Amino acid sequence: MLINVDIKGLEWIVAAFLSQDKVAIEEILSNVDQHGDNQKRFGFPDRTIAKIFVFKLLYGGTAWGYSQESIFRPVSKSEKFWQNVIDQFYSKYKGIAQWHTELMQEVTTTGKIVMPHGRIYTYEKNKHGEWPRTTILNYPVQGLGADLMMIGRISFYRRFKASGLQGLLVSSIHDSLVIDAPSKDLDKLDENCYNICMMLKSCIEDIPANFERLFKVPFNLPMRGETSYGINKKDMEVWNG
Repeated sequence: MLINVDIKGLEWIVAAFLSQDKVAIEEILSNVDQHGDNQKRFGFPDRTIAKIFVFKLLYGGTAWGYSQESIFRPVSKSEKFWQNVIDQFYSKYKGIAQWHTELMQEVTTTGKIVMPHGRIYTYEKNKHGEWPRTTILNYPVQGLGADLMMIGRISFYRRFKASGLQGLLVSSIHDSLVIDAPSKDLDKLDENCYNICMMLKSCIEDIPANFERLFKVPFNLPMRGETSYGINKKDMEVWNG
């Protein structure tokens, strides 16, 4: 049986942490469906479009880019429309807007970004003499997200090996961990698989405390995982433990 846990909203949590945006933090603490809220606010056809919009913006998306991409063109082909949406987003999440500005200022001044936990990203101008805005905004979020996943993965592996539970840690896929465990019944969780689910839940929720313990930097946001199980990645059932 495969057991999979996804960290819910990893990139959004990382962006909220790095920017310390007050609105984003309050929404996360209050379990607000931020993507659903943006869907209604901007009149997007579905939650997936709203989610992709946010991630693209966090990674340096522009009004022109939205107006040209096939997934967004059915919403509007107008660059003016998308600039208005971007402006509204930044107006709500002022901390993220300020953080994006500060990242660009840091790179254009020093050529690098120093992360709160010590990781350093260096940048160079392209052949046109321009700083690479998309990678400047992208690397801190993607990089810290990967570091947090590594903490969760190592924490789980150590606990799993010490527990005597049966199974294999197959891989981490972006924001998820995958375990292959023997099961007496492929239609439901036996005791072994149930305990693995409980351990995964605990390891994900412990990431902020472990981050602070390792780097002496408080991580003031919770992390939650959605665990599912099944005979393959296509046929997974959510575990509501």
